[in-house]
Amino acid sequence: MKPLDRVAVYGASSNDSRKKIKFEFDGKTCQGLEGDSLAAALIANGIDIVGRSFKLHRPRGIMGGGVEETNGLVQLESGEFDEPNVRATQIPLYAGLRAASQNAWPNAEHDVFGVLDAFQRLLPASFYYKSMMWPNWHFYERFVRPIAGLGKAPKLPDSQKYQKRNVHCELLVVGGGPAGLVAALVAGRAGLRVIVADDREEFGGALLAERFDVDGAPARQWVENTVELLRQLPNVRLLPRTNVSGYYENNFLVAAERVSNHLGPQGQHRRLRERLWRIRSNSVILATGAIERPLVFANNDRPGVMLASAVRTYINRYGVVPGRQAVIVANHDDAYRTASDLHAAGLKSITVVDTRASVSDTLCRNLTDAGISHYVGYAVRDVVGKRKVRGVKISRHPGDGELARETVSLTCDLVCMSSGWTPTIHLYSQAGGSLKYNDSLACLVPDRCRQNVRVIGAANGRFSLPECFEEGINAAREEVTRLGVQLAVADISSPKTHAADVEALNIEPFWYTKNVRTDKQWLDFQYDVKVSDIELATRENFVSVEHVKRYTTGGMSIDQGKSSNFNILGVMAELSDQPIVKVGTTRFRPPYQPVTLGTFAGSSVGERYAPWLSLPAYASHASMNARFSDYGWFRPDYYPRESEDIVMATRREVLAVRNGVGMFDGSPLGKLEVTGPDAATFLNKVYVNNLVSLRPGFARYAMLTNDNGVLIDDGVVVRLAEDHYLVHATSGAVGRAFLLLEEYLQCEWPELRVHVNNVTTQWANVTVSGPKARELLQQFESDIDFSAQNFPHMHFRAGTFAGVEARILRASFTGEVTFEVSVPGRYGSALWERMSEVGAQFQITPYGIEALEVMRTEKGYLHVGADTDGCSNPLDIGWSKIIEKKAGDFIGRRSLQRQADKAEGRLEFVGLESVDSQEPLPVGGHFIEGAMPSLPMKSNGYVTSACISPTLHKAIGLGILRDGSSRLGEVVSVYAKGRVTAVRVVPTTHFDPKGERLNG
Repeated sequence: MKPLDRVAVYGASSNDSRKKIKFEFDGKTCQGLEGDSLAAALIANGIDIVGRSFKLHRPRGIMGGGVEETNGLVQLESGEFDEPNVRATQIPLYAGLRAASQNAWPNAEHDVFGVLDAFQRLLPASFYYKSMMWPNWHFYERFVRPIAGLGKAPKLPDSQKYQKRNVHCELLVVGGGPAGLVAALVAGRAGLRVIVADDREEFGGALLAERFDVDGAPARQWVENTVELLRQLPNVRLLPRTNVSGYYENNFLVAAERVSNHLGPQGQHRRLRERLWRIRSNSVILATGAIERPLVFANNDRPGVMLASAVRTYINRYGVVPGRQAVIVANHDDAYRTASDLHAAGLKSITVVDTRASVSDTLCRNLTDAGISHYVGYAVRDVVGKRKVRGVKISRHPGDGELARETVSLTCDLVCMSSGWTPTIHLYSQAGGSLKYNDSLACLVPDRCRQNVRVIGAANGRFSLPECFEEGINAAREEVTRLGVQLAVADISSPKTHAADVEALNIEPFWYTKNVRTDKQWLDFQYDVKVSDIELATRENFVSVEHVKRYTTGGMSIDQGKSSNFNILGVMAELSDQPIVKVGTTRFRPPYQPVTLGTFAGSSVGERYAPWLSLPAYASHASMNARFSDYGWFRPDYYPRESEDIVMATRREVLAVRNGVGMFDGSPLGKLEVTGPDAATFLNKVYVNNLVSLRPGFARYAMLTNDNGVLIDDGVVVRLAEDHYLVHATSGAVGRAFLLLEEYLQCEWPELRVHVNNVTTQWANVTVSGPKARELLQQFESDIDFSAQNFPHMHFRAGTFAGVEARILRASFTGEVTFEVSVPGRYGSALWERMSEVGAQFQITPYGIEALEVMRTEKGYLHVGADTDGCSNPLDIGWSKIIEKKAGDFIGRRSLQRQADKAEGRLEFVGLESVDSQEPLPVGGHFIEGAMPSLPMKSNGYVTSACISPTLHKAIGLGILRDGSSRLGEVVSVYAKGRVTAVRVVPTTHFDPKGERLNG
């Protein structure tokens, strides 16, 4: 490892002021300069191998200079700051940085798994689909999983801070290169609210990596001046280090800002690490630039083979020359700038190899004047050197990708390759934009998009600097005019560029060498996808580009095809003998670049991941020694006394309700108020049973199904007035039910005059249940008559109770006389305390979810989601007669008329009791044929709820059993965890089947 010499950074006054920084890579201490990227520092330290390829573990070095880098993926830091799969090209160097190579053991320099490269012919595309079949995948899994993947997931919790922010603007400019900066300046000066986002550490784009002059000075100076002008505009927000990763409908974009990553772990104290921006913009300008394509030739993945533009980046931006003897191989004019920049950096041995048959006289003369060797009409046949480039063999290129037999050997340690440019249209594709093929540029460019988005500069196939400036200014002016804003007097004119800075492409496509006997021409460097893999896919009749992508894995994973997709399309076109436009292209999916999970999560972690709702009487429950669990709401499971466990406490609470009176906090029960002249009509269209006939003051149990006739919720519906309903939903589904009703009103029946309001949290509830419940409530001052004659079961009353407004419903989930007393939320705690005080004379007992579930099971009451599956319909629980009696239509009714929904063999709701009355039924246990299990077995349903009934002193349960309604009295077998339990099928109602206690 021999460090390379530094050269002057173009446009900077001096390198002397750059501070030296120490860092570690694979345990070795290295030294870089302030402003370096990790990739630049690794190159400067002479580190050739930075990683290993995914499948074959071939040695890989830095190839790119930015987001297109596929090889330099490293594990950054460790512990709480541990982050895998980070591009070394996008990591700014900071003091104490620690990075390690990935997918290698013990390290990238000496990787034991590198032996796989010797067996590459046995490991073609999708070999695992064909070879890992016998005896089964699990046999191979134990060997594959430990060596699969790239980086390793962090082992410690992430202690960094993240944030999410919403922002609106009139214009979002994605990309801070020349086109994006001038567009932002014009729009900003016109007064538009502008956001400029760029994924690099500083604005400037390609201007920071090229020897361009703008307005008579180095382009870097123009960038600094322009950025300063933008900073002075109060209506412009600048977001460097911000990766716009997703483009969604209605110009909604998501961006991840690296707020303090560049400061390293030591700089994270009391700082945000990353921020997620959710941007809603009237218009979007994509100035995302272009990505240079690699050439395809044998062993083009060797360390030392780099993109020509990346070499210019390291020279001009970081002052690092990646080699001492360079060969530039290309098929267009633009790459000749690399030869010029290498010569300016002092490199003596430079050779240009051009695959085209002819090159302009100007280019040839420039090379001759500089003493640079030139081979026109040649291409690389092979790369010499295994762990590092030692030279190349070139042959004459008559055309069409075929090479002559004779070779010329060139000694070098750096190969700068370029096959043209691919506009960065990932975000445009995500926005729904279509693409078209440009023959003269040999690339796909934007065509049409329904969203209000413009693509400018290199992203639009305008690769020269004057064109970038012109497009940026014109796009901004058109946007300002579209919004009806007057252009500012200080509007800018296009900056002046030096003619020598502009080179045409004059590209002649060169996809791969066709007559060279090798299967080592790499297309996707990350996933080891070669030309031979595409040939194999073609032979096996994979003609769709999407199928080829998945069969070969080309263009997948972290790279997402940035450097490989277009070459894959070119090879597919050659093999199928059709133009690229006919081959098609894959759709790009978000995120455009990887985004940490912490950024997406933001502060929604731990208890804030899904914040539970607190009961109004939470403190009162806690004072009674309640044991809580998270049900969305933090609710009491049981109230132990002394040394009771959950079983003992639950048994005591159940018997207290059955024999006296209990109190339960039912505040989380969903409450939706449905009002309006068409409220009855609307609910009748939605719910399974008839709600039009429900009279004010009455309640009715109702079920809700989806379009497919599947049960999704249930609850008691109360009619408060002719135009006013109170719809109860389960506490876990009330949010979904509310949104569903809103969707129906907005999308299906917008003509109905109905308003739906979720009032769940506005009312606190104390439910009293048991034989003494009525007697207890009669102790309170109230204008409501609680007598059985005047307040029967399934009725509702509103009035005052204990001096406050109250809504009281007689409905029961326990099977006992029950009153659900609801008061405004602010009185919840007072009501609970008062009920406890007054109820003391009746030995009132608070009971929790566990006791409620036991009593529910005893009564055989359905719990949608627990006693149903994703196919259960109302017919499966015995509601066929109710549906027959309803004359009107409802959501899901047509689906219930399908033969399959009425056929034999469906899983039906039944009651269960253990043949051995003291043997518990296993919840989740499957019904099987016969008493002796023989794996694999067919399941005939499963046990959904079970308990040892404190009331009945036996093991009971509920379940869904195939043809269960016709099997009452039959003994069936339940299999769970290697044991078989004999179970008798009985009616669902185990306790008080006639419901006599409800009407007491």
